[in-house]
Amino acid sequence: MDRPVGEKPELRLARRYPVGPEKVWRAWTDPQALSAWFGPGEDNTVTEAQLDVRPGGSYRICFHTPDGEEHEVSGRYEVVEPLRKLAFSWAWRSTPERVSRVTVTLQPVPGGTELELLHERFFDAAAAANHRRGWTATFEKLDRWITADANRSGSDRRD
Repeated sequence: MDRPVGEKPELRLARRYPVGPEKVWRAWTDPQALSAWFGPGEDNTVTEAQLDVRPGGSYRICFHTPDGEEHEVSGRYEVVEPLRKLAFSWAWRSTPERVSRVTVTLQPVPGGTELELLHERFFDAAAAANHRRGWTATFEKLDRWITADANRSGSDRRD
């Protein structure tokens, strides 16, 4: 389907987790937690995670991919609604002029939490497709991290 002129590509991903919003929020806002799952490829590929989670605060995440390539993404938090919503700008060190936007929304549902990720304002369709591959692989790691954490606790403990 053709997009109207000037409309930028976007992607949406959704997940449902058997844990409360606190645990999913922590995965996105605690540097140690985020370091365990962020980025495609193997677990624990994050080499640096600086998160100043407040409106106007900045973040910087460095990680490596299975091919050994180093990546760095950074931006500023635009919306921080604890346990509900994070929105932040997204720019790679290699293409700082291509700023997109990520919104993570959490919704409590019976038996857990629903997460929706909206990544929008991509430079072009190729960038959106590349990010879909990256986010899909990253979410596989997030799924494992949350499940392992839930299994370790034996219940949905609140941190």
